[in-house]
Amino acid sequence: MVFRWAARTIDAFSLTGLALATLFFCASLSPSLIPRDGITQGVLSGLSFSAGYGVGVALRALWTYMGLPVADIRRLAVPYWAIILACIAAAVIFLVQASGWQDSIRVLMGMQPADKIGPIQVAAIALVTFAIVILIARLLARIFRGIASRLRPYVPRRVAGVVGLAVTALLFWSVVDGVLLRFALRVMDSSYREVDQIVDADVKPPANPQKTGGPTSLIGWQGLGKMGRDYIASAPTGSEIANQTHQDAKEPIRVYAGLNSARTVEERAKLALDELVRVGGFERSALIIITPTGTGWVDPAGIDPVEYLHHGDIASVAIQYSYLPSWLSLLVEPGYGSEASRALFAQIYGYWKQLPKDKRPKLYLYGLSLGAMNSDLSSDLYDVVGDPYQGALWAGPPFPSRTWNTATASRVAGSPAWLPRFRDGSIIRFTNQHNALGLDGAPWGPIRIVYLQYASDPIVFFDPYSAFRQPAWMKGERGPDVSPRFRWFPIVTLLQLTVDIGLGTTAPMGHGHVYAPEHYIDAWVAVSQPPGWTAEKIDALKAYFVSQRPAG
Repeated sequence: MVFRWAARTIDAFSLTGLALATLFFCASLSPSLIPRDGITQGVLSGLSFSAGYGVGVALRALWTYMGLPVADIRRLAVPYWAIILACIAAAVIFLVQASGWQDSIRVLMGMQPADKIGPIQVAAIALVTFAIVILIARLLARIFRGIASRLRPYVPRRVAGVVGLAVTALLFWSVVDGVLLRFALRVMDSSYREVDQIVDADVKPPANPQKTGGPTSLIGWQGLGKMGRDYIASAPTGSEIANQTHQDAKEPIRVYAGLNSARTVEERAKLALDELVRVGGFERSALIIITPTGTGWVDPAGIDPVEYLHHGDIASVAIQYSYLPSWLSLLVEPGYGSEASRALFAQIYGYWKQLPKDKRPKLYLYGLSLGAMNSDLSSDLYDVVGDPYQGALWAGPPFPSRTWNTATASRVAGSPAWLPRFRDGSIIRFTNQHNALGLDGAPWGPIRIVYLQYASDPIVFFDPYSAFRQPAWMKGERGPDVSPRFRWFPIVTLLQLTVDIGLGTTAPMGHGHVYAPEHYIDAWVAVSQPPGWTAEKIDALKAYFVSQRPAG
């Protein structure tokens, strides 16, 4: 009786699909770039199981469509229940090893071993996820069959099938994109907009009229937005810099224009320029054009170190282009960031190049994450070749980044994709947790571009083609914080990397998509060449920033 029920169930759930689903499930438990907890692992394993099942069902359908013989499940040489038991045994063996695999990443990131990932918890969440996917798939299949059956009296059978499939796919996408996704985006946009308008009582507007948001500023405190207010208020003072560097220091100049400060991107860029002129930003020895992340956030770990390196004799300017997180902004409004970055660069560069060369600051670009990609798009080589800016520091560049892709693809033979060397290193160099900027033999050219990237950063190393080919950065020697147990599996690796993108900022500082200030220091030294810094002083500054990290 039980075996008959099992046979009927397996006929309903393709045996080929279940076998491939089990393989995908087992592979999903292996480590990737970022450690996972039990809940995340369960969802990932459920999606992988679903994908494997779908591939198996599709292969079986293709086999049948081609008219090839199909074996009766009851006449298999190996009993079907033995195959089921083998699948269960494989799943259990891999579930037991899941915690150790995740710890192989954690130890490389200096994390404590995690509590055991409960096999029962992961299996239960995976089954629920699989059940939801199957219900959705069967609903779509029913819609497809209904449409196709209505068309068959009027058109050939296969034409009806193609049309039914197309209509079903269109209907599904219309529901997802037109209802679910848009509703979610409206909710998130509204939420982030409200967060941006919150004025934290602990963050006071500056009393100094020479600061952005102060009494005589061209940009009001409210118009800065939350990210802008945090950026302006968190600047180190001249005395704080002097106490650490043991040298006289100035107050760094920070200028920021929030989304509410002006109606259009061009108006915000012009307002930022006018404010920068007002506060004397062009009278400093260095000036940085910043492209923030999607929310408008400027990472203090990226800017504070360079302000210390230049003893406060530096200015920086940024404008906000979105409320949304970088990954969502990239998905929903991909052109906004580059448009804002180009507008700000055009204003600042246009004013800067009119100044006498011996009396203007050195000009640099900076961006983190989506900010790095958009900062790269802010100018064209032909626009600046006659009077170039001095350099750029781009941290955690997203995988679609223009120049990053070119340099990585054209890397020197033998250099790893996670730390490439580009030509002779006179223009572009790469570094990570360990200063690698001295690996290139040639001296720097007129423009210095440095990419700071961690091998464990999924924002940088996500590969959409990993569904069917092994990414280049997985070949040969692994990065210093990438598990040697990370293996490539078709489709599953793509799902793992997709989940890793969402977990990138949960890694400890100095790994994943969380960039540490001490790792910025060597990069900023290479790019901006601050005078008077010995190796001992640089090490002391790194130690200072490490000591400033929150406990835990």
